[in-house]
Amino acid sequence: MTQAAERERQKSGGSARRSAARLAAVQALYQIDHSATSSDAVLEEFLRFRLGDSFDTENDVAPYKNLFTEIVRGVAAHGTAIDEAVGAALSKKWTFDRLELILRAILRAGVYELESRTDTPARVIITEYVDVAHAFYDGQEPGMVNGMLDRIAHSVRADEFGDGSIGG
Repeated sequence: MTQAAERERQKSGGSARRSAARLAAVQALYQIDHSATSSDAVLEEFLRFRLGDSFDTENDVAPYKNLFTEIVRGVAAHGTAIDEAVGAALSKKWTFDRLELILRAILRAGVYELESRTDTPARVIITEYVDVAHAFYDGQEPGMVNGMLDRIAHSVRADEFGDGSIGG
C-alpha cells in the first residue's frame, strides 16, 4: 500500500470527506479543461450524477459538496491569476501549456486553496494535493506537485513558514 493510500485509509470521517471533495474537484476541473465545458455545467453534472453517497468507493466516503463546489467555482473565477502563479512556480524549462491537464487541475485546485482557504494550514493543503497526485501518478509528478505548491505557499503564506522568501 502506498503512503498516500495508507494516510487515506487512516483519515477520520470529516478529513476523508474533505479529501474526497478535493479529488472530485480535480476531476471536475480536468473535465472542464478537457471538454471545454462550462464550470456550471460540470458542477451540475457532478452534483446530480457523480457525487452520490460514496463517491470514493474504495474508502466508502461521500465528499463535502460545499467544499467541492467552492474549489471548482473558485478556480473558475480566479483562473487567470491561478495559472499565472503556477506558471511563475515552474522551472525555466517548463511552460504552463506543457503541463498535462490532470497536473494542471491538481495545481489549480491547490493554489486556489492556498490563496483562499486560509482556515486550512498550508502544509495540510500541500499534503492533500500530493495525495491526489498519487491517485493519478506513480512517477515524479507527486514530487513536482509538492515542490510547486510548497514554493507558492512560501510566497502566499510566508507567515506560516516564518519567512518571506520563496522556497524558504
